[in-house]
Amino acid sequence: MTSSHPSVAGPVALPRALPELLSQVAHEVSRRVEAALGPDGPTLDQWRVLALLTDGAGHPMTEIASHARVPAPTLTKIVDRLVDRALVYRRVDEVDRRRVLVFLSEHGRTTHERLTPAVAGIGHALMDELGSHDAHRLVELLGRLRELPR
Repeated sequence: MTSSHPSVAGPVALPRALPELLSQVAHEVSRRVEAALGPDGPTLDQWRVLALLTDGAGHPMTEIASHARVPAPTLTKIVDRLVDRALVYRRVDEVDRRRVLVFLSEHGRTTHERLTPAVAGIGHALMDELGSHDAHRLVELLGRLRELPR
């Protein structure tokens, strides 16, 4: 079976093409989400931080960095900008005074709630483009890839 995409044609090209194709798709989805967040909204990395913090629990920087998939120094800059915009705040962990936890502010919660429908719309649009069955199958397959040992 061959694909209409020349770089994915045939069984020999697939191992080489798969990482590039996944990267291109991730880039396109990121571009769509950034567009939905708008020019005055949070960046995609900031959005990932806000989304994690919606659970109401404070999270340490190491956990946030892992969730947002950014190195610690980059996360510090991201959180600094979110603090500057009053979307999050830091507080010393009462259990372990050496740790700092980051929390979503009320303004951050409002911002997240306002933007969530636009971001969810990206998922709905992709699902419509793929069809429900294929979209569910894709999510299943990508979940399996994410769980592969590193």
